[in-house]
Amino acid sequence: MMQPIVQVDSFTDLPYRGNPAAVCVLDAAGDERWMQDVAREMNLSETAFLHREEDGFRLRWFTPVAEVELCGHATLAAAHVLWEDGWIRPTESARFLTLSGLLTAERGDGWIAMDFPATPAEATELPAGLLAALGLTEAAAAGRSRFDYLLEVADPAIVRGLAPDFGALARLTERGVMVTSPSDVPGADFISRFFAPAVGVPEDPVTGSAHCCLAPWWAARLGRERLVGYQASARGGVVRVELRGDRVIIGGQAVTVLRGELVA
Repeated sequence: MMQPIVQVDSFTDLPYRGNPAAVCVLDAAGDERWMQDVAREMNLSETAFLHREEDGFRLRWFTPVAEVELCGHATLAAAHVLWEDGWIRPTESARFLTLSGLLTAERGDGWIAMDFPATPAEATELPAGLLAALGLTEAAAAGRSRFDYLLEVADPAIVRGLAPDFGALARLTERGVMVTSPSDVPGADFISRFFAPAVGVPEDPVTGSAHCCLAPWWAARLGRERLVGYQASARGGVVRVELRGDRVIIGGQAVTVLRGELVA
């Protein structure tokens, strides 16, 4: 039997912008090796696989080389597909059972709001060679979250001009590294870029899970819990965030760009 697959651009309302993710809604739990093979075949930063379980959907995320514990844009894409294809009612919340616990999503006014765990960064000494791998000589501040390193720089031009040594970054034991600064984009409070070659994603176009760290970081600096981030990759994308204690509400838009069927 052929398996439908949908490709969705997340954190954008325009096709071919934001971050693309593939979504497979399965009849039952998928074979792990097959899911990894499909993710490698799709060659996107993430492919999401989900099936009904208990009172929600079991959701797993795979890069081309590894399963990850948390992914924002592929969760956004999965929620978008569940509503668009009638898997859940238009007014029903999407509930996902994941390696990071229960995640939920609701939609309204053309946006999808996801409830994610906050992953605040604690001050840390950076590993030897990280600044050089990013082409930086210094950072204004640095921290380490549950998954990633965070580096803050003073000038958005530095963020935009980064040309990392991906081979060096791939030797990190953490998932990836985000570099952030105050915004030069109207309507946004901060900008960022995210690099994760260690899990097969040299640069992620728009990273929802990174904003679980960026939200508490910038909320503390700007004194506000509702913020807007712009991820300054070549594709670009807008992420709304709201810090609620140990949770972050991540808001984004999504658009379907491709539908197909897997025959193997």
